[in-house]
Amino acid sequence: MMQWSRRTKVAVSLSVSAGVLLVVLANVHLVYVATISQPDCVAHVRQGEGGLPHRPFSAAQSSCSPRSIAQK
Repeated sequence: MMQWSRRTKVAVSLSVSAGVLLVVLANVHLVYVATISQPDCVAHVRQGEGGLPHRPFSAAQSSCSPRSIAQK
């Protein structure tokens, strides 16, 4: 069995810890950005307007009013 020096163990431990910390911080940043961002309103098929053959789906619930879309 190979004996690792104390310096090697510390270097490996620090590298693994830094990698885990990087992944955790990246995920925290993604959650933060996802919760604070508010995308602009975009034109889309509204609920109940999806009866056309080429538009079978519509948004479940829109937070934008038709007036705010028309102003853009």
